[in-house]
Amino acid sequence: MTTTDAGPSLRAGTLWAGCVAVGVAQVGIVLPAVVNGPIQATLHTSGAELSWIGDAYLLPIALLGLTFGVLGDLHGRKKILVGGALAAAVGFVLASQAATAPLLVVGQAVSGIGAAALFQSSLAVIAAATPDPRRRARGLAAWAVGISASALLTPLLAGVITELLSYHWVFAACAVIAVVSAALSAVLVTDSSAPAGRAPDWPGQATLALAVLAFFYGVIEGPANVRAAVAFVVAVIAAIAFVRIEIRAESPLLRLDLFRVPAFATAAIVAVLGMFAFIGGGYVLSIRLGVIQHETPMGIAWPFVVLQIVPLLLGPALARLLRGIGPRLLLVAGLLALAAGHLWLSAVPVSATGVLPILGVLVLNGIGFVLLLSGLTAAMVNAVPVELAGMASGTASVVRDLGQTLGPAVIGTVALGQAAPVLAHGIAGQPAAQAVFAAGGPIAVAGARLGPEVDEIATRALAQGYSAGLVVTAGTAVVAALVAALFLRESK
Repeated sequence: MTTTDAGPSLRAGTLWAGCVAVGVAQVGIVLPAVVNGPIQATLHTSGAELSWIGDAYLLPIALLGLTFGVLGDLHGRKKILVGGALAAAVGFVLASQAATAPLLVVGQAVSGIGAAALFQSSLAVIAAATPDPRRRARGLAAWAVGISASALLTPLLAGVITELLSYHWVFAACAVIAVVSAALSAVLVTDSSAPAGRAPDWPGQATLALAVLAFFYGVIEGPANVRAAVAFVVAVIAAIAFVRIEIRAESPLLRLDLFRVPAFATAAIVAVLGMFAFIGGGYVLSIRLGVIQHETPMGIAWPFVVLQIVPLLLGPALARLLRGIGPRLLLVAGLLALAAGHLWLSAVPVSATGVLPILGVLVLNGIGFVLLLSGLTAAMVNAVPVELAGMASGTASVVRDLGQTLGPAVIGTVALGQAAPVLAHGIAGQPAAQAVFAAGGPIAVAGARLGPEVDEIATRALAQGYSAGLVVTAGTAVVAALVAALFLRESK
């Protein structure tokens, strides 16, 4: 590794800039939860379009993180950090000006590319600037706090700005913050690199991107679709090509041999299932608040603020819990908390508005998330020899990101598939509602506000559909808990 000599002031500057940078990256993950409702009401988006708006940001994070890590090692992490913040700013500006759902998807995708660079390079510059183990531990803890603080403040920022102005200005504000982050990184960050033995794996990156994008296209478009069937075939072919390329590559994007370690492979499965359950449940909550209940932006924001407060409160106890009971029990407890919270939410009638009726749900989801995330990281890194810890950590991020990207796509498809026939039957004989339904599906009908009778039918259909989605996320969390309990073996 090469780095400049980082004295105390330089280390502090790098730490502050890195924490701001990862906070900017986290903003785009949290933001759709608050603005989904206003976006749907303004752009009259379909359910598939809402899924793409959220996943357009998440997909680049899952797909490009490892490549940005390699590029930072080769060419300097500071360049990637500054460039990532500027890319995020450009994407936020595009989103702020978007008058259609496809343009908003493009803006989200550009921001997601920047976020992928920020997540990887912010952690790398902090680690490189703190070679002493104690200082590094404090730096990594501060980096994690940056994520939590962003997740807590973003709903409030989005809610206030949307109520006072519009959701377009939320993206504009995020662009300003991203530019500030780029400036801080340019001035304060101590550059570092580690080019030895590193090389980009462009064939692996290309085939992985094609496989994942084709798969998600098929999921979001729905099974009863010829284009979706073609997309699934393309995804399988690209996935096979990716595996063959990675096996032969001198510097692979993913070390596939890590998955031969039973504990690592088990933790990876739990990561995909667990993050799918958590983000899928959060997506349902955002649709329930914004699209079904038509809450105000602040009414949408407060539940997500409460949800994020719980991990912050539990944070100081996590190290003791990991030492005391180990990752496996932490994972099982977190996943079962998620399952209980999602089943509880599915039973709460949509007529019950505000935070109080779902306060217990929010607490359970907050507990489940923090236990899941901490348990997963520990389980995957501890499963491999110490010299592979860095690769294991990067791979853990990829599988977690893939799981969370699956959440909105799959649950949106399941929920709307359940809601569509109920709504179609209910609006039979109402031409205006049928026309909106044909053009945009159940969510478009709910957002069109076509009168009390149609609104009631749409609310009932969507509530039924998204309750079915919560049953899916709860069942997935239970399956993940069973996998962890039965097959995850911790090192002695």
